[in-house]
Parts: sequence; C-alpha cells; structure tokens
Amino acid sequence: MTRLLAVLVSLGLSAFAFAGEEKLAHSRIESVGLFKNGLAVVHRTLTIDGPGTYRLEDVPEPIHGTFWIESEVNVVTRLTRHTVGGLRRQVPHSSFQEELGGREIVIHFGAQGIPPVTGTVLDLQWPSDQASMNRDSGRPLPGPTLVLSNETGHCYVDPTKIAYLQTKEAGQTGSHSKPVMLLTVADAQAKKATISITYLAKGMAWAPSYRIDVSDAKSLAVRQNAIIKNELEGIEKAQVYLISGFPSVQFANVTSPLSLGTTWNQFFEQLNRRFPEGQASARYALTQQAVSYNTVRPDGGMDLSAMPTGEGVDLHYQDIGRLTLAQGDSLAMDTASARAAYEPVVEWLVPDTRHADGRYVMEQERESHPDKYKDAAWDALRFRNPLPFPMTTAPAMVVAQGRFNGQRLSYWVNPGEETTLHVTKALSIRTRNVEHEVDSSRELVNLGGVQYRKSTVQGELRANNHRHQSVTLVIRRRFSGELLSADQSPKQTLQEEGAYSVNPRNELLWTLSLKAGEEVTLTYRYTVLTRH
Repeated sequence: MTRLLAVLVSLGLSAFAFAGEEKLAHSRIESVGLFKNGLAVVHRTLTIDGPGTYRLEDVPEPIHGTFWIESEVNVVTRLTRHTVGGLRRQVPHSSFQEELGGREIVIHFGAQGIPPVTGTVLDLQWPSDQASMNRDSGRPLPGPTLVLSNETGHCYVDPTKIAYLQTKEAGQTGSHSKPVMLLTVADAQAKKATISITYLAKGMAWAPSYRIDVSDAKSLAVRQNAIIKNELEGIEKAQVYLISGFPSVQFANVTSPLSLGTTWNQFFEQLNRRFPEGQASARYALTQQAVSYNTVRPDGGMDLSAMPTGEGVDLHYQDIGRLTLAQGDSLAMDTASARAAYEPVVEWLVPDTRHADGRYVMEQERESHPDKYKDAAWDALRFRNPLPFPMTTAPAMVVAQGRFNGQRLSYWVNPGEETTLHVTKALSIRTRNVEHEVDSSRELVNLGGVQYRKSTVQGELRANNHRHQSVTLVIRRRFSGELLSADQSPKQTLQEEGAYSVNPRNELLWTLSLKAGEEVTLTYRYTVLTRH
C-alpha cells in the first residue's frame, strides 16, 4: 500500500512538474470560414511532443460559447499575462498608451507656446469596457488617455494635441504585459499529439458582388467577385471558405469571459443587450441574406423548380483555395462565373397607399419611405441562377457592350431559381395611375364596435411605349379592399401582410406585350372600408 501511494505521489509530482514548465509553441491557422457579417470560423492546430505546458502568444478573443479544444489527450487551458520586452504588436485603433507602455518618450505639441514633455509611458491596463469601445469604434477614449511619469509626478496628455513624439534613447525597448494562452497536458503517458482549436472571432469577413453582362441578346454572363479584408491576424496558406446563408449566432456580440479583455461585469452587460435578428434594412440584408425579402418572379408565387444543393442546414461553404494574407490586407478575386438565358422586361409596381384601416398614408410618410411608396417603372432582367450554388444577397452591376447600365441589390437566389433584377428606371415607358370614388352612398359598417365607411373605388392604369421596339410590361398593382372587377383578367394574389386585417391586401398582376408607340389603359374596381 505504501509503495502504491509513493507511485501515485510520484506521478502527481511529475504531472505538476510538467504543468510548471512552459514551452513556447506555435499554432497555425489551417482554415477560416468567412461570414458576411464580420465573423469568421477559425480552425487552428499545434503539435505537442509530450506532457507539459505549452505557451501560445497568438491569443484569440472568441465569441461566447464557440471556443473548443479537441485532441486525443486531455488539455487544460489557461489565459494569463506575461511581462515581455519590446513594443506591443500594433493592432487596429490601438492607443499610444498601449503601444508605448514602459518607454521613455518626448512629446512635441502642435500648438505654439507649449513646451515638450519628457517622461516614461505608464504600462496601464484600461478597463475592459473602455478598451473594447476604443478598438471597436476607432475613436479615442474620452479625456486624457496618455499618462506619463517623470520627476515632477504624473503627466496627463490629450493625444489629439500631439504633433509628434520620439523615444528619448535609441534602441530602448521597454517592457509590457501581454496575454498568453497556456495549454497544459498533465498526463505523463501522453505522446506526440495534435491539438485543434476552433472558435468564432471578429475581424475577417467577405463582401460579394456580381457583374451581369447582357451584351448578348439571348444569354447573360454572371460573374461573382469576393472582397476579403483581414483585420484578425495573419494567415499563411490557410484554406478559406466563403459562407452564404443566414448565420444564426445568437451571442455574436458577446465576447467569451475566457478573454482577458472581458470582465464579468462587461460579460453580463453584453448578455443583457438585445440585438435584432430580422430587420429588413439594406445593411442587414447584405450581411445576413434574408431570403424572405427576395424579389420573386414577377408573375407571383414561389419557384419550386430550384433543387436544393445538398442536405443539412441552409449554409453554403464555397471553397476558394488556400490564401496568404497579412493582418490589414485586402483581397479581391473572381470566385465563379456562368451564363444563363434571360428575358428583359419592364416592371411597373404601383404600391398600396392605404393603411390596413383604409386610411390614406400621409404624404410625409410617403416621402420618408420613397422605395416603398414610389410609383415607378423599372427595366429589369428575368433569369435563373446559373451558378451551382446560391447567389447570395449582394450588389449586382449590369453592363452591356462595356457600358454601365445600373446597379441594384440582388437578393438570395437558389441554384436554378428564377429571379427578377431591377436595372434602372424605364423613363421611356410613360406611366400614370389615378383612383376616385364612383359613388357617394358611403355605407356605414360596424365591425367589432368600430365604425367604417364602405366606398367603391375605380382605378385606372395607363402606360405608353416611347421606344422603337416592343417591350414586355409587367404591371403589379397593390391595394387594400375587395376586388369587384378588372380589365384583361389579371392574376390576383392575397398578400400575407393583410390576410387578417379589415381590408385584405391584394396584388393584381398583368403581363402585356406593348408595341413601339402603343398605349394601354386598364381599369379596375374594388370596395374598401375606411375607419370613420
């Protein structure tokens, strides 16, 4: 028994000795998957040769709940600070205090009459929330942020007043503390093994765009381009994937408490923040690809002919090969191209200018939302996505014979799915729409204790073609109420937003061929309930 206890104690001491010895290790980023919203899925590896404590100086700031270590050996991870010599590695938006901590410098001011100041920059650790604000916003911290110590005491300097500064002694390196990651393998029987570290981090993303060439009258050419910007850290021959889809990262704005730059107070504060996950803004659409905002084919309905690209969740990983990028580098490259048949059309959308209770939308509100309420005809392209993967939400530039035609936002389109892309306003297709009440009875209707006035409205749509060739004209008239009649039997679609309102929201759709110089007039009637 005594011998067994001695062996166990010996093994425990050996493990403790292994844990106490630090070996500088170097990890390598093997792959990185880029979302469009500033997040990256980072996968890095390092090889160990046995038990011990391995020190990594490339310390990530992972998103909460995404930091994972995998290995055939048991690994304990600890983040701490070590004091080192030399300047800090400069990071975007870093302050003088961070870069020059421990160095003796001379500050020269821009304003006349202020003498230079000499002193040693204090190696301060800013509160986590302030440091984060400085790095994220790129703005200097409020108040004096550069603190020096000299024979007279402490000197507080406003960095915006500095003309230039210099080190007092050539070759002086100073010292400062930096975060390090310690990976401890305590198993005395452990042998050479690979440790894989996976996490989500901010600082590297991609921005797609499309170039659509319609020089050929029968088929268009689609080119996808990707711009990659690396603000994370340098990568060397790392496998890069461009990720398309709707990235559901609920804690994307919460830094893991594992990071030394995050206090518990800041962590809990970030957890309590609310971030929208369903906005329809252009910025949100560009970064999240909300398919519900697609411009579907102009004759209405969903295109079910598009086949899925694979099984699993709707995230597409596009492999663009191995890349080498230093921190701060930007890269632009073509990532795909294909051709597709297309049809040029003119799409005239006449918006609904009533609220659900039948009242007209005020002019001020219309002016505040011109894209929603503006009556306009657009030249558009109708085609199917020819790429073997989804066209992600991105700006699309249309050219013909080397000339720029227009640029609009193209929404998510599955492979083989049909879409309609607006190009520019069709000014040579003149359009006009008017509406008026056709009776004066104005019957009163009581619904749920609320009185409404029932009116019959007649509308007229007129379009004429001032071009020298025929055009396919697609007219989409949206209105609130019950349809009574319409010329040329348009397709009627009930809009989801008004399915349960007092006045159902409808869309009438006509597809017409309009010859050169031809004019068309369409009339329709409907009843509407207006809150009295």
